[in-house]
Amino acid sequence: MLVRVDAEAGAPPYEQIRVQVRDAVRSGSLAAGSKLPTVRRLADDLGLAVNTVARAYRELEGDGVIETRGRNGSFVRAQGDASERAAQEAARAYADTVRRLGIDRNAARAYVEVALRD
Repeated sequence: MLVRVDAEAGAPPYEQIRVQVRDAVRSGSLAAGSKLPTVRRLADDLGLAVNTVARAYRELEGDGVIETRGRNGSFVRAQGDASERAAQEAARAYADTVRRLGIDRNAARAYVEVALRD
């Protein structure tokens, strides 16, 4: 996940992180089920205080963009209505399965195309 914080920007760092993650989720570059870096790791990567990143994650969770699963970490939540969320979760499960099986992306996409035609 690529997040940048501009010290010269008018928005505080936690808000810059919140907006960038939210926009990445909306654009699809961060898919439902994607694991986010730990608060400590992102803080270290950005040279920020842990509390700054923790606030961004809390606000993202409050906005319904991410969910925290205790010690398992923070993940992107499925977005949209119930049907869209179910489809996003199914897509994430399929992607996880094909990766585990060692199937390449093109073959995985072909399987989906065939399944959608049937």
